[in-house]
Amino acid sequence: MSKYRRLVWMAALVLVAGLALAKTSNSECVQCHTKVTPGIVHQFHMGKMGNNAYMPLDCSNCHGSAHTNEKDYDKATFPTPDTCMACHPDKVQQFRAGKHDLAWYAMKTQSAWHSQPPEIVKQGYTGCSGCHTIGRKGYVGAEAGNTGPLKYDGGVEMSHYRYGNAQCDTCHTRHMFSKKEAQDPRACSNCHMGFDHPQWEMYMSSKHGIIWDHDGNKGWDQGGRAPTCQTCHMPNGNHNVETAWGFLGLRLPTKENVEKLAGAVKDDALKANLLKLAKLLPSGHYVDLDDDVQWTLDRALILQANEILDANFQPTERFFEIVVQGRAARGPKKFNELRNQMKGICQQCHSKSYVDTFFLNGDKVVKAADHEFAKAIQAVQGLYKDGILKKPKGWKWAPSVAQYYENMTPVELDLYLIYMEYRQRTFQGAFHVSRDYSHWYGWAPLKEHVNRILYEAKRMREEAGK
Repeated sequence: MSKYRRLVWMAALVLVAGLALAKTSNSECVQCHTKVTPGIVHQFHMGKMGNNAYMPLDCSNCHGSAHTNEKDYDKATFPTPDTCMACHPDKVQQFRAGKHDLAWYAMKTQSAWHSQPPEIVKQGYTGCSGCHTIGRKGYVGAEAGNTGPLKYDGGVEMSHYRYGNAQCDTCHTRHMFSKKEAQDPRACSNCHMGFDHPQWEMYMSSKHGIIWDHDGNKGWDQGGRAPTCQTCHMPNGNHNVETAWGFLGLRLPTKENVEKLAGAVKDDALKANLLKLAKLLPSGHYVDLDDDVQWTLDRALILQANEILDANFQPTERFFEIVVQGRAARGPKKFNELRNQMKGICQQCHSKSYVDTFFLNGDKVVKAADHEFAKAIQAVQGLYKDGILKKPKGWKWAPSVAQYYENMTPVELDLYLIYMEYRQRTFQGAFHVSRDYSHWYGWAPLKEHVNRILYEAKRMREEAGK
């Protein structure tokens, strides 16, 4: 390199560095907050947004410029994904199309949510809302009379919350907003752990997680040997984040499935109701393992316990709210698309025959867990039908696993635990290659609680003389 070119290059570096320094370090925001919240300033300067020589950013880019002193701090605006869209339009669009964006709405569809104190489920962010805040506030669904596509209220609900509207900062934490951090499985562990979805514990106890940890926390995309959560669930950085079975391991019975079930029943009224339901369902077949007659009935009973189908197997308003709008259950087209996408990811390391066998076995685990759960549901439904259990005041449906710990009887509390904890762990552990979670934390207590419900239902009948 010539002396002249070297001088020009050095001058350009000095100019660029000077522009970045002037834009961030010397701004009025930074000068003040270095004294008031020095940790935040330090975090911001550690990240690329605080050290971007080509597009240097300042606090005002996300928080506005109305806040100018210590007394008018309430004038500072808080960012939303719409703020991020100015620089990251493709990622925000992917996110908006995915399930994470529906997390807040999905939380509110659950009956139990409405009876909890706001410190836990709303702005307190200490319970469900702590993780579900990744979802957008303001979606309007069936509860408000809208049975069509989800509508957005234009920011009305968001206006009631000063904090918790950013969404993107759930994974790209403030104020560094690190891409590397968000690509680390530990970024997922804050929410995907514990009672109902211990995917983090399952991953870390699987060979995938052990190899990732052994290799210095380097995943497939960073030169390591093992896939991370992001490798499988966010291929090529896609922020959609959807899976075939979904969080609850549900999929819709198809028109053909229900017609076969209708043909197998002898009760004319039930047959007529099933055929009526079949007309409303999507047509098609599921890859690998389609629903047989028994599995279709089991799945319909599970949808009843979720307040999605009524006692006559007809869709309730919650069918639209949870399944259609909240996308809690897949139809064959979407299920097959997501299943084949995931298989393709697995086949980067494993043979097609191995992958096909692995996924088929996972489906069979779901099927077996569903059948056990359905037996318990039928037992509790029978107690209501015969008047041994009475529907609690204010409840529209019973029994209901969507009421969670608000259930009042031991058999119904066990039913909720089967659904939200043990059944979840059984099939999630199978798909995440965590043997102990699938069996001893899943299948074993699932069977235990089903047997307990069957025994208790029999005892209650004897006590009631029925």
